[in-house]
Amino acid sequence: MMPVAILAGGLATRLRPTTLTTPKSLVLIAGEPFIAHQLRLLRREGVDRVVMCVGYLGEVIRDFVGDGRSFGLDVVYSFDGEALLGTGGALRQALPLLGSSFFVLYGDSYLDVAFAPILVAFERSGAPALMTVFRNNGHWDTSNASFDGHYVRFNKRNPTPDMSYIDYGLGILTDKPLLEQEANMGVKEKRTFDLAEVYAKLAASGQLAGYEALHRFYEIGTFRGCAEADSYLRVGTSERN
Repeated sequence: MMPVAILAGGLATRLRPTTLTTPKSLVLIAGEPFIAHQLRLLRREGVDRVVMCVGYLGEVIRDFVGDGRSFGLDVVYSFDGEALLGTGGALRQALPLLGSSFFVLYGDSYLDVAFAPILVAFERSGAPALMTVFRNNGHWDTSNASFDGHYVRFNKRNPTPDMSYIDYGLGILTDKPLLEQEANMGVKEKRTFDLAEVYAKLAASGQLAGYEALHRFYEIGTFRGCAEADSYLRVGTSERN
């Protein structure tokens, strides 16, 4: 299984004051820091290597996760540095640790989905990137994508009324679109960009493959999301015990 990048560098302002001293990845969900649930899911899906893309309070995340051996994983870290790089910039910086293709997962998402079929869909597509999507119909958040069974049309900033899908939070990327995005930017802003911009450009040129997830996503980006994720994961925790 290819490596997984976890984007966990944001400020998590919607969870303040909790996240003034605790990074979002370590917010307690079902009695444990959220990242513990994520890492166990990745190990379940056959992942061996994880690259944590961290920024705000990243050292605290590293202190908890360490080298990942307690989760059966090899975990390494890519720090943004003095300034946050955005989700795309963070991935670009982490490329030496990730290689030419990798899964990418948002650090606030719990996605109970099988990874192997997603990888097969990506390899069959021949596309430089794949986005998992979920038929959201505007329910949990604003729908921002459409899917024809093969390719995704995506626009996070300006979604159109016919978009009934949403970015599920798990993708596969090659290094090429990240390197191209950086090359096309001005010198002053060269290192800072969002993954959503990369996805939108690929979608506009018919190069963003898709895979439809059928089980809803859980996220801890809001207090409501934390409560829903807590309820879902408490059931799973009790079953494991």
